[in-house]
Amino acid sequence: MTQTSLSGKPFGRLLLTGAGGNLGRQLRGALAEWADAVRVSDITALGEAAAHEEARLVDLSDREAVMQMVEGVDAIVHLGGISVDAPFDDLLEANIRGTYNLYEAARKHGVKRIVFASSNHVTGFHPVTSVLDADAPHRPDSLYGVTKCFGESLSRYYYDRFGIETVCLRIGSSFEEPKNARMLVTFLSYRDFIELVRCSLFTNRVGHAIVYGVSDNPASWWNNTKAGFLGFRPRDSSAAFADRFPASAPNAGLADPAHQFQGGPFVLGEPMQGAGQ
Repeated sequence: MTQTSLSGKPFGRLLLTGAGGNLGRQLRGALAEWADAVRVSDITALGEAAAHEEARLVDLSDREAVMQMVEGVDAIVHLGGISVDAPFDDLLEANIRGTYNLYEAARKHGVKRIVFASSNHVTGFHPVTSVLDADAPHRPDSLYGVTKCFGESLSRYYYDRFGIETVCLRIGSSFEEPKNARMLVTFLSYRDFIELVRCSLFTNRVGHAIVYGVSDNPASWWNNTKAGFLGFRPRDSSAAFADRFPASAPNAGLADPAHQFQGGPFVLGEPMQGAGQ
């Protein structure tokens, strides 16, 4: 059972999983403007909770703990889990069992909107010569990408079967600034990430939607036309950082799979550290 906002804010209580991660830390402050109470969770210490926050240390693979965590929330932003490639057993608990536990808890408690942090790595083995939209087939570049494919499929099932709406955010590379030439294409600024979450929560009806999390960069591998109803209009661009990674003429190094496929180093089992690559 969800609660009614007492202050006129859009939500009474929001749940943010993965609140201690890179993107969770960026989003945490913004949620205060959207809900009376924000329940923040992670498996690591979250620091001092603000007056409007309810901090929970929860392992997503613990079904009963997740069930208790979800009780009483209006909507969920699910950033929790492992955000890099990892041994399958670790991914199984955090990204597969944990995501199932969250959706099952949402079903039992009547939560009807989830924003799910998917990843561009669900399509990472598509070539860089392709431009993908929401209907592009899955071509995961890693076991991590496979777990995000599972999350997208699970969320589709929970929408079709139980009516739980989900926006799957295929997040590109969300950092303060691009770290390499690939990120000039995949860059998602923190400000644009927060706006994308806002659109995903506030749009009246979303059904089951897929949107690529990317800023307004000069070059793009992704087309968000089919998610246009969300009203997401990125304000930032990687163009401001282009001079840090000057263009070079094609050479033999471009035969490297990391240059051929959109997943970059993930296709070689060499992901960068941190969320949103």
